[in-house]
Amino acid sequence: MTALPLPLLSVSSWVIGLLLAAWTLLFLFRIVLTWYPQLSNDNPLVALVVVPTEPLLAPTRRVIPPIGGVDVTPVIWVGLVSLLRELLVGQQGLVTQLLISAASVA
Repeated sequence: MTALPLPLLSVSSWVIGLLLAAWTLLFLFRIVLTWYPQLSNDNPLVALVVVPTEPLLAPTRRVIPPIGGVDVTPVIWVGLVSLLRELLVGQQGLVTQLLISAASVA
């Protein structure tokens, strides 16, 4: 098995980290939007947050219904995406470890 080139690993680590950080930020914005139920999904800024997050939140709501009228699914997804980011590109993450080993071989 051939190792991935160092520049490709470096770029992929950066892209994965950036995408997962953006996703976490979208879920955090989604949590804030739950504080303002009067906002319509027709608002372009609201739609910018709702459209990418709803495909994950809707099935999760079927498994974990609102607790006391509070939708906790965005909080769960913030934790899951943060965990995934740490496992992949954190200090001891898989991609980070591949990058370190590729750098030591080169």
